[in-house]
Amino acid sequence: MLTFPISEFKERLTSTKKRMADAGVDILLVTDPANMNYLTGYDAWSFYVHQLLVVMIDEEQPIWVGRGQDASAALHTTWLDKDHITPYADHYVQSTILHPMDFVCDVLKEKNRARQTIAVELDAYYFTAKCYMRLTQGMPNATFKDGTNMVNWVRIIKSDREISYMKQAARISEKAMQVAFDTINEGVRECDVVAEISHAQITGTEDFGGDYPSIVPLLPTGDKTSACHLTWTDDRFKHGDPVIIELAGCYKRYHAPLARTAVIGMPSEDMQYVSDVVLEGINEALNAVKPGITCEELEMVWRRVIEKSGIKKESRMGYSMGLNYPPDWGEHTASLRPGDRTELKPNMTFHLIPGIWTDNMGVEISESFRVTETGCEILANFPRELMVKPNIRLA
Repeated sequence: MLTFPISEFKERLTSTKKRMADAGVDILLVTDPANMNYLTGYDAWSFYVHQLLVVMIDEEQPIWVGRGQDASAALHTTWLDKDHITPYADHYVQSTILHPMDFVCDVLKEKNRARQTIAVELDAYYFTAKCYMRLTQGMPNATFKDGTNMVNWVRIIKSDREISYMKQAARISEKAMQVAFDTINEGVRECDVVAEISHAQITGTEDFGGDYPSIVPLLPTGDKTSACHLTWTDDRFKHGDPVIIELAGCYKRYHAPLARTAVIGMPSEDMQYVSDVVLEGINEALNAVKPGITCEELEMVWRRVIEKSGIKKESRMGYSMGLNYPPDWGEHTASLRPGDRTELKPNMTFHLIPGIWTDNMGVEISESFRVTETGCEILANFPRELMVKPNIRLA
């Protein structure tokens, strides 16, 4: 079930160990499910219980530590041998007495690692305050450091195979967005539209199926388009409703997010004006993408466009993304915003989402792109416009 050659996993591990060495770290405990996948291929819906990889700078393979009943998933999906799959017993699961990090401490002590420097992903979604407490209590002679995003920064430049998976995800994004537009109509329930979107995301294309995306379809409607992260209700669409559609195709855990705004009937003058500004800004920004430009310089291209229109946007314009698990498809590294001096390099991938939200409406039109040697490649091929029903160009 490996999604990449073992040689690619080993290259990723080598790059991670270089970062560990630069930071003076002997052991990295990897709890982010995407980072676990990136280094070993591990892929299961088991992140609701504690699991991790123990990456030791002087060991060839990491050690997978997880719930006993998930050890078989590690055998099926990773390149690790049986000696590096170390399950804990079920009495550690959601116990008020024992904790899986107690087990991790025992594993490290057995390997005479009790006095080494250990980095942990302090700001990862699935690493809790209790995890840190039990580790520091169980390893009082170890030195703990913050290893947040150490692997994430290795992930930021994609391999050719990763890019190919993201392009396949983009084909699913195109299909799902078309289904959304076709299904949204006056009198239709929001939940029924999302059901069709989800069906398209999972069935994928005739050539390949889709995975579950890290974020469910977002579908704020009417004046609720001012709230960009709402999902859906069982309300029925009304004539004149604007609808924000944000979704992603996902293939082998790699995403290609895509957002569009639709209107059932004619858009208001305000919505048409804001969408025109958004479109001008996103087009200018995409034209400016090239290796060497920094994230904040790219954001400034967008900012110049919207400021002359009298519109302000305080939130970031985009972010690095790709491989991930719920609740987010972003990589938590580079952001397109003031102050981020990260230089764009070939095979970095971003979700460019320069949405504008006012007190009573919002417009989102986004693109996922890959940085190329000379510019950028848009991953999805879908009309970049305010989508109006009916619209013969999308029919």
